[in-house]
Amino acid sequence: MSVEIVADRELIASRVQAIADDLNDRISDETPLVVGVLKGAMPFLADLTKAMAADLEVDMFGLTRFGEGGKVSLAIDVGTPLEDRHVVLVEDLVDTGLTLRSVWSMLEARSPASITVVTLLDRRARRLVEVPVDHAAFVVGDEFVIGYGLDWEGRYRNLQDLWGVLDLTEFAAAPPALEQV
Repeated sequence: MSVEIVADRELIASRVQAIADDLNDRISDETPLVVGVLKGAMPFLADLTKAMAADLEVDMFGLTRFGEGGKVSLAIDVGTPLEDRHVVLVEDLVDTGLTLRSVWSMLEARSPASITVVTLLDRRARRLVEVPVDHAAFVVGDEFVIGYGLDWEGRYRNLQDLWGVLDLTEFAAAPPALEQV
């Protein structure tokens, strides 16, 4: 098979809880605004906010990439004012850092009190620009990862485990029917 589980749901839940515990310690006296980046961060965002003890608000951000250069623009904007708010930005994957740098600039222009970046996956080896990542549930290499919000051509987001694709060519030629175990 061209895929294998790299993190099962129990390990994911443990990492999510550890991040929530740290956020709870740091922002327990605040009412943070937790902002998820659509679509991949949705399961991570849901589990993280359920594990957080703080009184919080949740909003979403949708991005669109254009052309070869991958220029980032807003498809869906945050509806909550950010000025003087403690923002927790929840990403599914930080890779080259280019997208996060654009998002950071968009958020920073709205004068939040602080921005804390939380990501499910941090692919540090591919970083082209330095960006702040305060919490990463997992550090990964170049492998393609699906499940728990991450997709391949719109599929597999609903899997509760994270799966690493060992051979993307083989996988693309015959996408497997992966099941919730």
